[in-house]
Amino acid sequence: MTDLPAGAPQGQQQPLAAPSESPTINSQTTFHPRDDINNPHTPDTDGLEDTHFGYQTVKKSEKQARVADVFTSVAKKYDIMNDLMSFGIHRLWKRYAISLSGVRKGQHVLDIAGGTGDLAKVFSREVGRTGHVVLSDINAAMLEVGRERLINAGCNNVDFVLANAETLAPFEDNSFDLVTISFGLRNVTDKDAALRAMYRVLKPGGRLLILEFSKPIFEPLSKAYDLYSFTALPLMGKIVANDSESYQYLAESIRMHPDQQTLKQMMQQAGFENCSFNNLTAGIVAVHRGFKA
Repeated sequence: MTDLPAGAPQGQQQPLAAPSESPTINSQTTFHPRDDINNPHTPDTDGLEDTHFGYQTVKKSEKQARVADVFTSVAKKYDIMNDLMSFGIHRLWKRYAISLSGVRKGQHVLDIAGGTGDLAKVFSREVGRTGHVVLSDINAAMLEVGRERLINAGCNNVDFVLANAETLAPFEDNSFDLVTISFGLRNVTDKDAALRAMYRVLKPGGRLLILEFSKPIFEPLSKAYDLYSFTALPLMGKIVANDSESYQYLAESIRMHPDQQTLKQMMQQAGFENCSFNNLTAGIVAVHRGFKA
């Protein structure tokens, strides 16, 4: 099996190598370098520092590969599980985020952690033949699902790139009119570094859109949401995807993600201006937007 070249545009006609079967997530899991694309957290830098993986404490150098294993495991069932977990509402969340994008014909769009390509498919149509979309993900299994889906949909103005959100190393400065990340930022080890990288690759005047789970603003809903997340989600994961552990992590990762105001401040610290957020479904999800001067 040939490993995917990290950070290389894959093109519509180049087959992606199938990832190896994901091991079960536990303390004895061995993480393979091919699942750790351009990991900036090494034992020689800050890799020995601790961070969170859901509610677990792990070394920074390990988190990226652990997240990779989660999404390798769930890739084939990702769309089905999204519909089940959100009762289909995730489609409305994404539609609203796209409505805030301001994307136009001829523009260049980078969809980070784009996974199965929900947003990239729409952006492909909106930018037209003179525009270009890059669907980027750190996980080869997710990128393969998105690639197959968009090719079947006739999206011929899309490239597929394996890239780390913390560095976005394959991309030059001032390259994109729009950068989006949908339900992916909470899985990034160093969110501040990722925001700085997004700022770097945006053109002056470009905008960033972040669609992510957030903190419910209605206390009774928050309690019901917690009960649902930590009971129903792992159960559905077990029944549908034969993987309760990954969906337990996903529920925990939502709780560890910064709240709306904190994320807004992080965007401002990365250099973004006119930052704002809109709560959806009483704050279960929020769309953050910021601009590069």
